[in-house]
Amino acid sequence: MELGPGLSAALLLLLLLLPLSRAARFYARVALYCALCLAMSVVASAVCLLRHGGRTVDNMSIISWFVRGFKYVYGLRFKVNGRQKLEVDQPCVIVSNHQSILDMMGLMEILPKRCVQIAKRELLFLGPVGLIMYLGGVYFINRQRSSTAMTVMADLGERMIRENLKVWIYPEGTRNNNGDLLPFKKGAFYLAVQAQVPIVPVVYSSFSSFYDTRTKLFTSGTITVQVLDAIPTSGLTEADIPTLVDTCYQAMRSTFLHISKLPQENGAAAGPAVQPAQ
Repeated sequence: MELGPGLSAALLLLLLLLPLSRAARFYARVALYCALCLAMSVVASAVCLLRHGGRTVDNMSIISWFVRGFKYVYGLRFKVNGRQKLEVDQPCVIVSNHQSILDMMGLMEILPKRCVQIAKRELLFLGPVGLIMYLGGVYFINRQRSSTAMTVMADLGERMIRENLKVWIYPEGTRNNNGDLLPFKKGAFYLAVQAQVPIVPVVYSSFSSFYDTRTKLFTSGTITVQVLDAIPTSGLTEADIPTLVDTCYQAMRSTFLHISKLPQENGAAAGPAVQPAQ
């Protein structure tokens, strides 16, 4: 992929930031990332509307193409293992760990065809960013109203089968950079069992060696991505969900610590795999 004028200008700006303090470079890089997201959203929205005329999952391939260029600006490299497990031609629920604002780059780097995401409803109102998410077919959940969220998930389960969709969900529910995984929410697993589709876990190695909000670190680095074997849900019922969550959590946590080269006792103590009911 050739660097366009926009990316070239961004690289030049990064070079000019080198003499600044570590904290200043961190905030400048984050600001540049936000600016790139905003600019990409405006341009990609126009392309999506011209190409497909409105909201469709097919727009995700356009969005992915734009976002994959970000890694050249920041000197990031993705080492992906097991990518072929995402390319099966059938519906599934993809679950992955959620670390920072940079997760979007990791998502778009390996995004399979006909894959939509679930996001909190507040993101819909972020101007051009909300617009491009809407055009890409993202499902927005109102997390403050569980009944509404459940209705959306039920509808999505039916559409997965009808339209042969894959759904990408962050089961931790929020960003987490504590060096371990947070307990998983059950929504992704309810969806998989309801639709009787497999769960495909995807694990990204820790970003802490190049991105850390606490120490104001933001440099270049390599991210290892491991796609695990699919976990079948055929024949499972709601009663099997706690065991399903635990199986997935333990497999992803073990992989995360391994590819991040962290000890098994690293970070927060391994607590319950499932978040307690509110």
